[in-house]
Amino acid sequence: MAENTTTKRSWLDRTFKLSENGTTVRTEVIAGLTTFMAMVYILMVNAGMFSDPFGDGTNVLGVSYGAIYIATALSAIIGTVLIGLLAKLPLAQASGMGLNAFFVFTCVVTMGFTYANALVFVLIDGVVFVLLTVTGLRKKIFDAIPRAVRVAIPAGIGLFIAFIGAQNAKLVVADSSTGVAMGSMNLLNKSWGEVMPLIVTIIGLIAIAIMSQKKIKGAIFYGIIGSTILYYLLGLTTDMYDTLTVSIGNPLSAFGEWADQALVKVFTEGFDFSAYLAKEGNNVGSLVLLLVTSSLAFCIVDMFDTLGTLYGACARGNMLTAEGEVPNMNRAMLADAIATCTGAVCGTSTVTTFVESSAGIAEGGRTGLTSMVVALGFVVAMFLAPIAQLIPNCATATALIYVGVLMMNGVKELDWTDPAVAVPSFLTIAMMVFTYNISFGIGFGILSYIFINLFTGKAKEITPASYVLGLLFIAMFLFTH
Repeated sequence: MAENTTTKRSWLDRTFKLSENGTTVRTEVIAGLTTFMAMVYILMVNAGMFSDPFGDGTNVLGVSYGAIYIATALSAIIGTVLIGLLAKLPLAQASGMGLNAFFVFTCVVTMGFTYANALVFVLIDGVVFVLLTVTGLRKKIFDAIPRAVRVAIPAGIGLFIAFIGAQNAKLVVADSSTGVAMGSMNLLNKSWGEVMPLIVTIIGLIAIAIMSQKKIKGAIFYGIIGSTILYYLLGLTTDMYDTLTVSIGNPLSAFGEWADQALVKVFTEGFDFSAYLAKEGNNVGSLVLLLVTSSLAFCIVDMFDTLGTLYGACARGNMLTAEGEVPNMNRAMLADAIATCTGAVCGTSTVTTFVESSAGIAEGGRTGLTSMVVALGFVVAMFLAPIAQLIPNCATATALIYVGVLMMNGVKELDWTDPAVAVPSFLTIAMMVFTYNISFGIGFGILSYIFINLFTGKAKEITPASYVLGLLFIAMFLFTH
């Protein structure tokens, strides 16, 4: 079939080495569309998380849905094109789930930094990632994190994301006596209009699971769209439409909001920490420690998320080298690092390689042409921001909860019968959710690992770099919280 290609096909073949990788343009296009459908939910979820983090209309960060929608789309386009052209891999990038939660709920809501301040952490993450990749220090830092903690980090983030989704859907609500409780679905005390969104979320989540079980590509995306349709159909049985106001304006207005509220805010406002220092109890010392520890947390999560995705996705497609390594690994990591820096400039959280890329690889994607198709999908999606705002919280919550399910997969690799493994792993996962802080979970995991091994005669298993990380987290706990 390769002999009958057109001139254009030959150019694509030469550029992306389609024949060498045993693939065709048609296969790569289908793979790209599959990956795009599987991850396009990030545009809606990320924009919703930044503009309305608690699902109650409170805009804590001061940026609009449209501004973050465009920032997320642009950074996804740039990151995906980079990894497709530099590394020639069928992978896609966008603002990472978990990392966006850390940005919003930890850096801004909990720590009290401004939206622009938090972008500085993302920029530092990207710059450090570039330096680590160029100098080859990435592997040494990877080795410094205990395996029990490394494996547990994605699971902890997944549970944290699911918790946020459940809160946004009102499945989990605040309770004065227990802290949190299940949202009431008792029709004797609640109106159908209040209960209906909770039921939509549950039905949507189950639908995503059923579609995933049946190997339907884009199950999460279809789940969001299906839940939205169900929400508005069931809305006919409530008084929702009596107060609902819908305004579909010019699609280009979102670009104006982005330029005004997000673009280069990391440089124009990000390095002004006066608002943080003005709060009682905060000082320059605590600011420096938080800068170091928070940037470190971004780097750790970004690094392990990227490494895990690269290895997992390429292994699934039998794309690893004879030595069992990811092809063009350094170029892929460099593309990820540059994309993160670009994301900070655009105004969104850390850009990372998406695990949903595996969906396209499973469809036969083998080259960077798959990435180009994904990027083109995001270009088209940029102009649909006004329509995307019609997606209700109960629909996007289905994606958050299901992504949490996907991220729990790694815990099966842990030996839960060994306390030296089980305790650090459990604390990493649990403390992320219990403290509403991802970095606290990582800190508890590393410190518990160090002390357990130190006092059980296994001090030799602790690397000097692990001690350094432990000291940084001790300083964070003692002087910043």
